[in-house]
Amino acid sequence: MHEKELQIEVMRSMEKNMDEFIASYLTPIEKIWQPSDFLPDSSSDNFKDEIEELQTFAREMPYDLFVTLIGDCITEEALPTYESWLMNLDGVNQEKNTGWTKWIRAWTAEENRHGDLLGKYLYLCGRVNMREMEITTQHLISDGFDIGTSSDPYKNFVYTSFQETATNISHRRVGTLAKQSGNKKLAQMCGVIAADEARHAKAYKDFSSRIFEMDASGMMLAFEDMMKRKIVMPAHLLRESGQKAGELWEHFSDAAQRAMVYTAQDYINILSDLLDEWKIDQMKNLNDQAERARDYLMKLPDRLQRISDRIKTPELPYSFKWVKS
Repeated sequence: MHEKELQIEVMRSMEKNMDEFIASYLTPIEKIWQPSDFLPDSSSDNFKDEIEELQTFAREMPYDLFVTLIGDCITEEALPTYESWLMNLDGVNQEKNTGWTKWIRAWTAEENRHGDLLGKYLYLCGRVNMREMEITTQHLISDGFDIGTSSDPYKNFVYTSFQETATNISHRRVGTLAKQSGNKKLAQMCGVIAADEARHAKAYKDFSSRIFEMDASGMMLAFEDMMKRKIVMPAHLLRESGQKAGELWEHFSDAAQRAMVYTAQDYINILSDLLDEWKIDQMKNLNDQAERARDYLMKLPDRLQRISDRIKTPELPYSFKWVKS
């Protein structure tokens, strides 16, 4: 059977369990939290006091941490790109609201709340140049992205397994650091977003595990290909006004590293966790090419660790247009 035909057959087989996936990994709309649960209520007598408290804590946040929070929000706001990309996978028929399209739309609906919550928080906090932030967001959606997966579902599920884990780490760390400085409300916001990302990561890891069961060699080669390309972040084309696509990414990445929100070590740890999750070292029934791919993947964490240990994060400050001076 041709590789693409096999992938479509695997996707159709998994599609039969979609109701189970949705029940396990997504939360009914009427039960899940909404942004208004965590934001100041404009009809409340305490609204002004709550805004003042919110703004005080925002002003006190360390610069790199605050920039990382803004960048995380912008990344979440670029959701239209992610939905349209997933709808293009082989084995997904977006003309019908069944199976995979049902999952993608429901996943998108859950994710959409993240940008809504953080965007409103940042608007209220008084420390953000909202126009510059909005320009960056519009650019990010307009520029799209290329994560090297094309329409291959196997590569895409490797990517989402990795990326949803990374976003969980980033939001959770921002929340933890906010809580340490007494900013309990922001900590709560980041905490509930991180919990969503953890569920979503678990789902995509499950999808990948099931693919390994049905097409071990094909999935192993997809895993190898994605790690050779390196997992690029969804916001890798980040820019500010007057910049070219991608020009801001390195500065943002350095800020996140300095703030210890998302680091090179986290990248290595996620890879190691995926190797354990999918039991790559125990994988059998592989063809010769997939055997070599498995050997490459098992050696990769140590190789990346040696490289990471030699790299130092630039300490030179960068002045983001997003932050009011």
